[in-house]
Amino acid sequence: MFKQTPLAAAVSLALWSLSAMPAMAQTQEAPIQTVEVTGIRASMAKSLEVKKNATANVEVITAEDVGKMPDKNLADSLQRLAGVAVRTDYDEAEKVSMRGTNPDMSLILFNGHTVSGGDWYVGDQGSSSRSTSLSLMPSSVLNQALVYKTSQANIVDGGMAGTINVTTRKPLAAKERLSGVVSAGMSYATLPGKSAPDLNATVNWKNEAGTFGFIAQGFAEKRYVRRDTSSTLAYGFSSGYDVINLKNMPGITDESLKGSGYTAKDLDGVRMRGTASTEFVEGVRDRKGGMLSLEFKPNKDLDVTMTGFYSGMNANNYGRLNAGAFYSMLMGKADTLGGTGTNTNVNGQQVYATLKNPVIVTEKTMYGDTIRVLKAADIMYPAGTPPQYIGNSESFYRNGARATSGFLDLDAKYRVNDDLTVKTLFSTTQGVGKTDADQGLTYARFGTGASFSYGAVDQAPFIKYYGAGANVPGMNADGSGNMLIGRTISGIKTTDKENSLQLDAEYKVNKSFIESIETGVRYADHHRDSARRYPAYHTKDINANAPTSYIGFPGDFGKDLGGPAGWDNTGFTFTPETLKAYFAANTKPTSDEFERRVFSELHVRERQSAAYVMANLEGERWSGNVGLRFVQTRETADIPTPIAPGKCERAAPGQPAIPCAAYPGAVTTAGDLQPYYDNTPFNGFTGNTYYFAHTDRKFNNFLPSLNIRYELSKDMIARFGASKTISRQNYNMYGVGFSGAACDAQGCHVNGPNPDLHPMTAKNLDASWAWYFARRSLVAVDLFYSKIDGYAKTGTTGGATVELWDELSKAGKVYAVNTSSQQGAKIAGIELSYEQPLFNTNFGITSNVSKAHTKVDDGRPMVGASEYAANLGGYYEDDKLSARLVWNYRSEYVNSSTAPSPTANSQGMTTIQGILMPSAPTMAAPVKTLAFNASYSFTPNLVLSFDATNLTNVRRAYYRYSEDEQSKLDVIGRQFYLNLKYKF
Repeated sequence: MFKQTPLAAAVSLALWSLSAMPAMAQTQEAPIQTVEVTGIRASMAKSLEVKKNATANVEVITAEDVGKMPDKNLADSLQRLAGVAVRTDYDEAEKVSMRGTNPDMSLILFNGHTVSGGDWYVGDQGSSSRSTSLSLMPSSVLNQALVYKTSQANIVDGGMAGTINVTTRKPLAAKERLSGVVSAGMSYATLPGKSAPDLNATVNWKNEAGTFGFIAQGFAEKRYVRRDTSSTLAYGFSSGYDVINLKNMPGITDESLKGSGYTAKDLDGVRMRGTASTEFVEGVRDRKGGMLSLEFKPNKDLDVTMTGFYSGMNANNYGRLNAGAFYSMLMGKADTLGGTGTNTNVNGQQVYATLKNPVIVTEKTMYGDTIRVLKAADIMYPAGTPPQYIGNSESFYRNGARATSGFLDLDAKYRVNDDLTVKTLFSTTQGVGKTDADQGLTYARFGTGASFSYGAVDQAPFIKYYGAGANVPGMNADGSGNMLIGRTISGIKTTDKENSLQLDAEYKVNKSFIESIETGVRYADHHRDSARRYPAYHTKDINANAPTSYIGFPGDFGKDLGGPAGWDNTGFTFTPETLKAYFAANTKPTSDEFERRVFSELHVRERQSAAYVMANLEGERWSGNVGLRFVQTRETADIPTPIAPGKCERAAPGQPAIPCAAYPGAVTTAGDLQPYYDNTPFNGFTGNTYYFAHTDRKFNNFLPSLNIRYELSKDMIARFGASKTISRQNYNMYGVGFSGAACDAQGCHVNGPNPDLHPMTAKNLDASWAWYFARRSLVAVDLFYSKIDGYAKTGTTGGATVELWDELSKAGKVYAVNTSSQQGAKIAGIELSYEQPLFNTNFGITSNVSKAHTKVDDGRPMVGASEYAANLGGYYEDDKLSARLVWNYRSEYVNSSTAPSPTANSQGMTTIQGILMPSAPTMAAPVKTLAFNASYSFTPNLVLSFDATNLTNVRRAYYRYSEDEQSKLDVIGRQFYLNLKYKF
C-alpha cells in the first residue's frame, strides 16, 4: 500500500549527485570562496555552518534577512527538513511532527521556553492536544529554528521525538544603530476569490555605546479561506462505514437485485458507506500582534534580555453540510438526528428502502485482509411510497472564533569569572482558544431515493437524489423537501497557561577531555482549563422565528473535486446574519453559571520539576556531551463525575447554590442543558448534576543522554547519539468526564479518564554521517531507532473502577472504567539529504528523503505517522533576483486528532465478513505540494517579494481500510502573497 516512488526518485538523485560531486566541487570551489553572498545563499551557508559545528544531530533554518524566513510560514520551512512533516489546515501548515510520530511527541520552544497557544477551530478548542500550533506565529518575527534530532541533558524535556527551539533576534546584534523593515502587501486565495491586506513593520535601535537596544515589531495579516469537501459526515445511522445486514434490511431481496448478477445473500456483510455528504466551509484568518524585545548589556559579563510577544487571530468560520442517509434508509429508520431511532411509517407500516444495481469490489485492507466493499448502488423506496427520510442539511456559523498566544520572558546571562557563567530564564505564557457562538440549524430531507458511485480515492463520487424536489428549505405538498428538525448553540473557551523558571550554570574545567560541566534546574506550573456554555431557549418550539430567506451553494462548488459529471453539488444555506438573528430571538439571558455544562469541562494542573548535569567533552578530532536529567511530573485533575437525577436539587438561574448533603461538592448552579422555558415552572430535580473528583499523581523519570561528534576529516563529520526522552500524555487522558454508563450481562461499564497513565518515554539511538564537500553543499545519511514505552491504547478496561448511581436498579454500583491503557511502540528509519550549488552558476538544489517505519504492539499504525517524506527544491539567486521552487511529498498517515479521546474505542476490534481485525482509523492519503517564492531587489533597500503555496491545487483525500473506502476529499485552492519591503 505504501508508495515508494518518491523515495526511489530521491535516492536516484542522491546517487547521481554523489557521482557528480567531485567535478562540481572542483569547478565551484575557488570562485565561491571569493564571493560574498546574501539572501538564500547566505541563509543556507549559515544554517550548514551551525549544523556542521553542533555536537548533537541538528537541522537548522536561518532567516535570509531581517524579517524574512524562507517561507511565509515557519511550519512550511520546517517541513522542508529531512524527517519533518506537518499537519495542514486550509493550506496553512501549523502542527509539526518528527520522524514518524504525531505532533504531540515534538516539543516546540521559543527562546528556550514553551509557548501556550490557542486553537481557532471549535473542534480543536475542545480537544487537549499538547502540540503547538504555529498558525499564530508569523515567520517575520523569527531569526532561526534549531531542530534537535538527538537529545541532551540541558534541553527542556517533553520532546520525545525531537525538540525545535525557535529564536527571535537580539537587539544588540544589529550592525546599525537604527534599522528596520516596513513591508506592505496583500494575500489572494483563489477558491474564495478574495484578497486581503498584509502589513508588517520592524524597528531596531541601540545606543551609541552598544549597551542598550530594542526591537519593536507589529504585524497585521489577513487572508480568506474556503474548503469544498465530499465526505461521510452525516446524521442518522452509520455516519461512516458499516456492513449490510439482511436481518435489519428486509428491502434487499433477490427481486430487487434482479439482473445485477447478485442475490441478497451475496450482499449480506458487504461493507458499505452509510452516507454521502458535501461540505462547504468559508472563513477568515485575521492575525494581528507584535513583539517587543529589550536588551541591556552594560559590560562583557552581563547580558539581560526581555522579550514580549502577543498574537491574536480572529477566525470566524461558516460550515454547511448536505448529506444523504443510505444506511438509515435501508434500515427503515427516520431518526433524523441519530440515536436509537424512530421508524419510517406509511399507514402504520415500517418502510424499508431497497438496494438495486450494486457494484461490489474486493479490497485489500491495510492489515492484509481481503473484504468486499459496495462501491455503487441505487437506494430506493418501493414504487408509490410517499417521500421518506433520505438525509440532512445543516448550517453552522462559528461567531467570535478566536485564538491568542502570548509570552513574556526574561533571559539573563552573567559571567562570574573566566570559568563560571550562570544563566536564568523566567517565562510566563498563555494561549486562549474560544468561540462565542457555535450556532446552527439542521434540516431533514425527504424524497424517494438516492444513487451513489465511488471511483478513485481522489475523485468526488457521483451522487443523485430522487423525489426530493429542489434542495431548498421548506416542505412540498407531496411530502418532499426539507424540514427544520434541530437547533443548537454553544460557546467554548479553552485556556492554556504556564509559568516557568530555569537556572543554569556552566563551569569550565579544561582538564583531560572534559571541557566544561553544565548543571541546572527548572520548574514549570502548567494549567489547562476548558469549559463550554449553552444558552437557554425561550420555548421548545424550534420553528419560532425560523428563517424564511436562504441562499444556495455557489455555482462553482466542487469544481476542483473532480469525479464524473452531473453529481449533485446543490445545497442551501443562510447568511451569518440570518443565523445570528434566529438565535438572538430564541435564546434568553440566564447567568454565566447556569450556562455551564460541567460534564464537558476540563481542569488539569501539571507541575514539572527537573534537574540535570552534563559534561561537555572534547578530544583530538572529537567532541561530545554526556548527561543525566531527572524529571518529576505531578498531574492533578478535577474530573466531572455524574450524580443521579433527583439526588441534588439544581438552583434556578441567578439563585444561590443549594447544598446537597449526599454530595457536599455537587455543582448545583450549573444548568447542564436542562430546559428553562418561559412561563414554565423550573424543575430543579431533572437531569444529572455533577461533582469534581480530585486525582493527584507523581511520576519520576531519569533521562540519560550521550552525543559524540567525530571529524573523519575537516569536512566529513560522523555523529552518534543515545538518549532517553519523555513526552507527557494529553490532558484529557487525565481529566475527561465520565460518560456512557451502562450495565449489561458483562457488568457495568463507563467511559472515563485514567489518572495512572505515566508519561511516554523512548530509548533512542541515532547515527549519522555528513560530508560538507563544498561551500553550501552537503550529503548526509542518518539512521535512527526509538523504542517507546507508554504509548496510549484507547478504549480499553485497565482495572480502574468508579462508583456511580444506576437509575434502573435505584442503587449505587461499581462501574469498570473504559479508558486508556498503555503499550509499546517502535520507530526505525533512515534520512538522506543532499544540497549543492550547481557548477559555477547561481543555481542550486536541495533535496532529502526519509523513511520512518513505525510498529505499535497491537499492530495498528501509529497516529500521525507517515512512513515516507521527501523534498526536492531548486533555487536561483543573483544580485537582484532570488527564487525558489520546492516540491514536498508526504505519504499516508492516520489522520486522527492529535489529542484522541480516551473514551473513543478507536483501537477496538471489529468482525467484518468473518474476519476479526482492528477497527479502521481514518487515513490521510499521500499528498504532493508545490510552493514557490521569489524576490527582486530594485535597490539594496527596496525589495518586492512573491510567495505562492499549493500551486498544484491538490485534492487531499482520506480513506478507511483502503483507498476503496474514501471517507473525505478536500480542496482549498491556491494562496498567493505579494509584498513590497523597504529596509532602512
